[in-house]
Amino acid sequence: MNLSRREFSRLSALGVAAQLSGSFLPRLHAQASASSEGKIGYAAIGLGRISKLFMAGVQNSSNSKITALVSGHPAKAEMYAEQYGIPKSSIYNYENMDELKHNKEVQAVYIGLPNSMHAEYTIRSAKIGKNVLCEKPMAVSVSECEAMIAACKEANVKLMIAYRLHYEPSNLRAVQLIRDSSIGRIQSIQSTYGFNCKAGEWRLDKAMAGGGPLMDVGIYSLNATRYLTGEEPVEFSAYAYSDPDDPRFKTVEENLNWVMKFPSGVLASCNTTYGGMMDGYYHVVGSHGWVEMKPAFNYDGLHLTAGIFKPGEKPQILDEPSTDTGAIHFTREANHFSECILQNKESTSPGEEGLRDMTYIREIYRSAGITMNKGYTG
Repeated sequence: MNLSRREFSRLSALGVAAQLSGSFLPRLHAQASASSEGKIGYAAIGLGRISKLFMAGVQNSSNSKITALVSGHPAKAEMYAEQYGIPKSSIYNYENMDELKHNKEVQAVYIGLPNSMHAEYTIRSAKIGKNVLCEKPMAVSVSECEAMIAACKEANVKLMIAYRLHYEPSNLRAVQLIRDSSIGRIQSIQSTYGFNCKAGEWRLDKAMAGGGPLMDVGIYSLNATRYLTGEEPVEFSAYAYSDPDDPRFKTVEENLNWVMKFPSGVLASCNTTYGGMMDGYYHVVGSHGWVEMKPAFNYDGLHLTAGIFKPGEKPQILDEPSTDTGAIHFTREANHFSECILQNKESTSPGEEGLRDMTYIREIYRSAGITMNKGYTG
């Protein structure tokens, strides 16, 4: 399926957040206020697995601190409050979270909720004057993404989407090798990511997840092809399949394969699944070499290799394993957003970046014959 000229022009005008370009040199303005410790205070909204990693990452941040919690599970909230030195007065639930407006120790929120809740809690947070760091995927529909961006602009707060790999050194190194023409002109990209999803996970409920593996882990491949090429895809072809005898896949797809064409002619072929373990990697073939990240999307153990074969030059083989461990990806992510708030700079993964991915997900699903959720309309 092709994007219309109008759609492509509108998305192109937004820019590519992950390029090694001017977007990495944000404008500097007046500084913003911080918590009493001089750090940006975050309220973690939702205390699931991803929020646990984010909070652990923030604990090692130089400019960020967890100062409040929002949860529907009092016992869990009290446990984390004790761990991070948060007073009980800074524990909120989903009904009274708007009271965060009066908490001077909170300048930002981190939204680690199921996908269908991202729009509602981003908009609520913006209305009470808090900057928003929202997990990916940004939302479950294009209209939700647009509403989130509009709400944050109206409230004059910042919105960043948690594309942690935009701040991860090995992925940035891969982008640099391609931008430097080390492997020549890109010819093609292959990328996959998937896992065997356990029955009962909220990810298997379309009402909560918005879709299947494409929305969850396939988005890593989609986003990677964009920051690797520095281009926006213009054509899409996709196929989906679900085992009719597997009760896990009554509302979401099990397997999805898609191909994207970029303006330069680069073809990217991607696969994602909830039906089995699938390596999260990408392999970029150029006219004079290749770049591969395997794993590419995990929290640790990332490994970059490359082969550079320029005519008349000695072949180069690069082997650069990452030393990242633990929640350091989340530390970098928080450091970046807090710096943006403190210095009033633009994030390199703003709401517009999430909107672009959601627009492409819509096109991929359309090509595969899958209907997306309408999403939050409050």
